[in-house]
Amino acid sequence: MPREIAVHTDWKKELSALVALAVPVVLSEIGWMLQSIVDTVMVGGLGPAAIGAVALGNALYYTPSLFGIGLLLGLDTLIAQAYGRKDYEACHHWLAQGVYLVCIITLPLMLVGIAASFGFTHVGIAPEVAGPAGSYLRWITLGTLPLLLYAAARRYLQAVGQVRAIMVAFIFANLLNWFGNWVLIYGKLGFPRLGVDGSAISTDVARLSMAAILLGFAWRYERSRGHPLFRRWAGPSLLKIKQLVKLGLPAAGQIVLEVGAWNMATLAAGWLTPVALATHQIALNYAAFTYMVPLGLSSAAAVSVGHAMGAGDPAKARRAGWMALALGTGFMLLTAVAFFVAPGLLIALYTRDAAVMAVGPSLLGLAAVFQVFDGIQTVSTGALRGLGETRAPMWANLVGYWFLGLPLGIGSCFLLHWGIYGLWIGLTVALIVIATTLLWRWNRDSKSRELEARN
Repeated sequence: MPREIAVHTDWKKELSALVALAVPVVLSEIGWMLQSIVDTVMVGGLGPAAIGAVALGNALYYTPSLFGIGLLLGLDTLIAQAYGRKDYEACHHWLAQGVYLVCIITLPLMLVGIAASFGFTHVGIAPEVAGPAGSYLRWITLGTLPLLLYAAARRYLQAVGQVRAIMVAFIFANLLNWFGNWVLIYGKLGFPRLGVDGSAISTDVARLSMAAILLGFAWRYERSRGHPLFRRWAGPSLLKIKQLVKLGLPAAGQIVLEVGAWNMATLAAGWLTPVALATHQIALNYAAFTYMVPLGLSSAAAVSVGHAMGAGDPAKARRAGWMALALGTGFMLLTAVAFFVAPGLLIALYTRDAAVMAVGPSLLGLAAVFQVFDGIQTVSTGALRGLGETRAPMWANLVGYWFLGLPLGIGSCFLLHWGIYGLWIGLTVALIVIATTLLWRWNRDSKSRELEARN
């Protein structure tokens, strides 16, 4: 009986600790998404073509930039496990290698974005969308270095349990971004009217502020512990950078495959009409906004599982993963209900354009169908990353999206003439397959680690 009471008490304490870690991270993920939502809403007054231009610009920008962020996701595993075994010097060293990796990859990623910005007019995008989209993409590419520095600092702070600073940084950055959009898009306070370019510039400034805040907080936090972050800053280690890339490359591949699939769907929507593209972007913004909660739980799961594995307690790691999955799935079930109950009201928050209002509610209905599966696959990915497994999510996304979902969606859209609905049906099928695969893999791997520890 005492053993049962102890397990019950541990479960409650672990759930409380997971929630305490997850809430600021979830709010930070929502803050990240709010930047894109604010950009879309603020340019909405310029018309559907401007909304489509921002959608396409972000779609092409985030594929290479998120690859760079994905390369840094190995820091979750390496720093969290080092912190779990109380090796704080190793935590510092891994952050340093992450910063060096950022310096190596920034310029190539920027060149990819700039080169892509000149391609919109050659792939059948409507001229009123293609020109602003290319200009927007060139401007937002300038913010790549602070974006990646922010990503490295964020992985570090999350892994050592300092998550409130991330939330504060996003609150400040979003206020700054909203103000910058208002000033630069519409030419307020004596500034020139820059349209969608103003939105990109505002986002760049906001990202610069995020990087500065997080690096400054990391320095201050470590100094207060008597373990200065920069006093013994590690030099570059090719061996450690290779180890980081080996762990992060599959994670980066998974992100690119997932985001690239949705971006391909956005590009395909651009081959339809500006109204279809604008409707797609609005529905996608809602789906992406709700996705931020399981994405934050995914990060919390990676850190909690990593801490437990570093401390040599795989049973605790398994419990942390399942608790994160329960929280993520429950939340996404609630959002699915909201999408079904009030789709028209949600679309109207963006625009009351009659053509968009006619298509949008049905698209949100499709988004509701895949919400739970999206939550499962996202949190499972983070839990597996805490174990040090990053390859399974990559392969699941490759098969689910690129071998199944996209061919089905594009075929339904253009061959069966189902339009934008066909695209979303294909991607929904992909998410169901990916979620099922990763949930099975998490259960198998975490159970195997626990049994090994018992024996």
